[in-house]
Amino acid sequence: MASWSPDTPCSCDCFVSVPPASAIPAVIFAKNSDRPRDEVQEVVFVPAATHTPGSRLQCTYIEVEQVSQTHAVILSRPSWLWGAEMGANEHGVCIGNEAVWTKEPVGEGEALLGMDLLRLALERSSSALEALHVITGLLERYGQGGNCREDPEPFCYNNTFLLADCTEAWVLETAGRLWAAQRIQEGFRNISNQLSIGTDISAEHSELRAQAQARGWWGGQGTFDFARVFSLTQQPVRMEAAKARFRAGWELLRQQQGAITAEVMMGVLRDKESGICMDSGGFRTTASMVSVLPRDPTRPCVHFLTATPDPSRSVFKPFVFGAGVAQAPQVLSPIFGAQDPVRTLPRFQARVDRRHSLYRGHQVALELMESDQDWGQQFRQKQRDLEQEGLEAARGLLAGEWVPTPQELGGLFQAFVERESQVYA
Repeated sequence: MASWSPDTPCSCDCFVSVPPASAIPAVIFAKNSDRPRDEVQEVVFVPAATHTPGSRLQCTYIEVEQVSQTHAVILSRPSWLWGAEMGANEHGVCIGNEAVWTKEPVGEGEALLGMDLLRLALERSSSALEALHVITGLLERYGQGGNCREDPEPFCYNNTFLLADCTEAWVLETAGRLWAAQRIQEGFRNISNQLSIGTDISAEHSELRAQAQARGWWGGQGTFDFARVFSLTQQPVRMEAAKARFRAGWELLRQQQGAITAEVMMGVLRDKESGICMDSGGFRTTASMVSVLPRDPTRPCVHFLTATPDPSRSVFKPFVFGAGVAQAPQVLSPIFGAQDPVRTLPRFQARVDRRHSLYRGHQVALELMESDQDWGQQFRQKQRDLEQEGLEAARGLLAGEWVPTPQELGGLFQAFVERESQVYA
């Protein structure tokens, strides 16, 4: 059965803008990852690799068959698990996932987490549509399930996904192994912890309607509305709050339609009044990401990541795939190996300090900002100035006005992480 109560904190928000909604000829993706407030999110670069035929891959809880070739990825992930909350690959594919509860019971048995499915799709796909096929294929074979937080008390859910590439986006919503998907070729779209695909279904599980009819959720005649058929009959308070965030996010994008940029998306992610930038019920926005995916194949995709909580008081730093890319050590959490509480059985019986060095510096800075308002304003201005430099660098790249060496390009994120660390020091 679903591990859920009316007070269970559950919130994430994903957004995408596809031309002509974007101000430039690019798809723009964004996500706030809302997780347990003390959970640390790290930014991990994984290079492309080849693998031995028949080899196995250990995900958070279970093993799956490895493929022969995996793509380079940049991931923002809770540091205790294998998968990711959001990320991108070298081919300009971006994915964000969200928790959702439906009439289909959630499995507490260990399977693939939605976050594992996200990473697997990024490593194995070169388009948003291919990523959708990867996720649905793995979902059919392995299922989804398992504890989604670092705590002995199970917290399990199904998943929705927003997938984007340089040409289009897809929304994928699941209920157990069943799923429906919607293609977005223009305009804007957002998702917020609820089923949102109605009758406009572009692709679906082959047994979706038959299973809905067999369970008595759909009569088999007339219009098939996925969200209406599979959503919980009694919507609890937290799900109603998700509806409010969904409407607010949609309105924020509508107001900027035709003028949506990376900065606009950052502003949406920082909106506290709507609850999109949140801190309540033991959960908060623990990391954020915005990606610009230009339609011109000669221009690089630019991904902005915070690696720290609360985007209203964090710096979005630019990352670009390039020959010189390496892991930024300041945003990598400690490794505990076989003694990690997620590896020892029973799981999560102890807690370890997973804070990386940038997180620690940011944490101290937040405390000072709250205790000294004048200092906090000066400090926030330094953050804004640094972020603006990153945005200007991205604009130069996308306009072809700045042509760095591959090494400069690959070291861009590292350089901004180092400068942010110096601000905190």
